[in-house]
Amino acid sequence: MSGETRARATAVLVAAALFMELLDGTILVTAAPRIAADFGVQSADVNVVMTAYLIAVACSIPLGGWLASRLGARVVFCTSVAVFTVASLLCALSGDLLSLTLARVLQGLAGGMMVPVGRLVVLRNTDKAGLVRAIAVLTWPSLLAPVIAPVIGGFLTTLAGWQSIFFVNLPIGVALLVAALLVVRDVNAPPARRLDLPGLALCTLTVLVLLVALELAHSGDPVLPVLLVVVGLALGAASVAWLLRRPNPLLDLRIFRVPTFRVTNSGGFVFRLVISAVPFVLPLLFQDGFGWSPIEAGVAVTALFLGNVTVKPITTPLMRRFGFRAVLIGAVSGSILALALFGLLGPALPVPLIWALAYASGAARSIGFSAYNSIQFADVHAEDLTNANTLSATLSELSAALGIAIAATSLRFLAGPGEAAGNPLLAYHGTFLALAVLLVMSLVSAVRLPADAGDHVSRAPRPVSRSGS
Repeated sequence: MSGETRARATAVLVAAALFMELLDGTILVTAAPRIAADFGVQSADVNVVMTAYLIAVACSIPLGGWLASRLGARVVFCTSVAVFTVASLLCALSGDLLSLTLARVLQGLAGGMMVPVGRLVVLRNTDKAGLVRAIAVLTWPSLLAPVIAPVIGGFLTTLAGWQSIFFVNLPIGVALLVAALLVVRDVNAPPARRLDLPGLALCTLTVLVLLVALELAHSGDPVLPVLLVVVGLALGAASVAWLLRRPNPLLDLRIFRVPTFRVTNSGGFVFRLVISAVPFVLPLLFQDGFGWSPIEAGVAVTALFLGNVTVKPITTPLMRRFGFRAVLIGAVSGSILALALFGLLGPALPVPLIWALAYASGAARSIGFSAYNSIQFADVHAEDLTNANTLSATLSELSAALGIAIAATSLRFLAGPGEAAGNPLLAYHGTFLALAVLLVMSLVSAVRLPADAGDHVSRAPRPVSRSGS
């Protein structure tokens, strides 16, 4: 096999692994009510399965690069594929929420290393002439998986039970592992730095304590949740102090000195947090609130991701024409409006109107994500890009996990009086309105950006006239 052929095959292989990981991360949402019914819990309680997965992914992102430097990218990638496949089997065989959550943690740890390490293999095995093609191959799963996942999840859950969502990973994972052993070769990597174990432990404990506090917030006893919040904030302060003091920290917080990176990863963090909660709440609203089937709910959620995909071609022209600040203000404002309208949805509304609202929400979501992702590295120096990318990827996963956890806490908190009054929609409407209010923080952050922020990367260079003017 020639070097060029191997590079193309490796790109396709990693894209397939990314597709499996994204599909698995998205497909579960439409199955949440069925899982809850089987385990005898509320639908919102299933959030812990998704949150635990995302937290595990976030924690393993910085660990994957270090392991690849120590053990070799081929070993780490192949092992991650194998563990992800075994974890999928454990998920399918789970008999209660705890065992499913633990299996998802294992799956998340594998997925968090599988995709970034695989991407590293592709980038280092591809010459510059083939880099654009390789990036394109790696991009399509991110566009396709979220679109088809809700529908696939709805059909599988309805026809074969929620366990089938995980069983489908088994033949895919085995095929990927065999192909990886045949195709993937190790890449030259810089010597591994010493792993910042205290930083990893502090950051992980901070997130876990705060998530447990959210999970217990609806228990009726405020003492323990408040105590855990205090402990979590103290651990967070200790984490920041440690990371700022280390010469080679797990996460380099000094990147926040760059104004555009700081603003887009503070307001952007809230944006991702809120927007990531929407695909979790919507299927629950449609199934528990409207009485729809998983298939009907999956189709409706697909409209959101179709808006996300179909608007992609115009996002770059919008940023070039109006600049990052104006585009972010428009995208965040549109998302706030969509959330407010979601808070008014009822089963009597025409289904096409609900689809249209979901589509518009997806379009605003896509434009906002694209703008935040494009501007955050605009002023980061080349030597800091690796650290900035690791920090950004970790914060992105954490924001998604916290978004789902906060939305689930809101649903459980509001569900008691809503259900007692005979209005199960109250919890969903209140949650969407709360998310809309929370998103105002991102709007304020966007407004505070300089009008010309990131113009040197978004605006096309102006042609020089022949007169030189």
